Amino acid sequence: MTLVGKQFPDIQVDAMNEMGDTFKLNILEEAKSNNKKVLLFWYPKDFTFVCPTELHAFQSALEEFEKRNTIVIGASCDTPEVHFAWLNTPKDNGGIEGVTYPILADTNRNLANRLGILDITNERYDEESGALTVDGDNVTYRATYLIDEEGNTFHEGINHMPLGRNVKEFLRLIDAYTHVQEKGEVCPANWEEGKEGMNANRDGVASYLSSN
Repeated sequence: MTLVGKQFPDIQVDAMNEMGDTFKLNILEEAKSNNKKVLLFWYPKDFTFVCPTELHAFQSALEEFEKRNTIVIGASCDTPEVHFAWLNTPKDNGGIEGVTYPILADTNRNLANRLGILDITNERYDEESGALTVDGDNVTYRATYLIDEEGNTFHEGINHMPLGRNVKEFLRLIDAYTHVQEKGEVCPANWEEGKEGMNANRDGVASYLSSN
């Protein structure tokens, strides 16, 4: 079930920062109490392959997100301790040393399960033993959520494990949503900051299409 147009779940999750501090973080409260947008991105596992490239890519663009009043938060189902070990592993050894935004440690999978982004299939219940077994790694896909200042989700997307994300696209989506918030216009296909918006009516689309 999509979260777009709905409030992000009100769930507290353990998180780790680059200083080695474990603390509780609630995405919904983070957006509303700070009056900021939030970009939350999930990745499958620490100490893997595509994942560090994404964490470094978001770090490299952190200043651009901050200019857009947006908090960046990473997330996986690894423990805080594993996060901290990875944060202390040099980049040239496959680590994420230098990453400064917080990383959720959803080890009990409460939030990931609520979002429906876990790699699990073929659930089976054994009536005799009462055991539930599943296929899959029980880790998250590469899911991304953009949440506005009121805690509403305005974008969600899920990539399969091998497919890394394009960080610039999330900057574009934030720019587009901010344009809608500030101008009251909608953003047509391939819209980028500085391009023409469109009034959401018949005259608006006719005018836009006639000049584009």
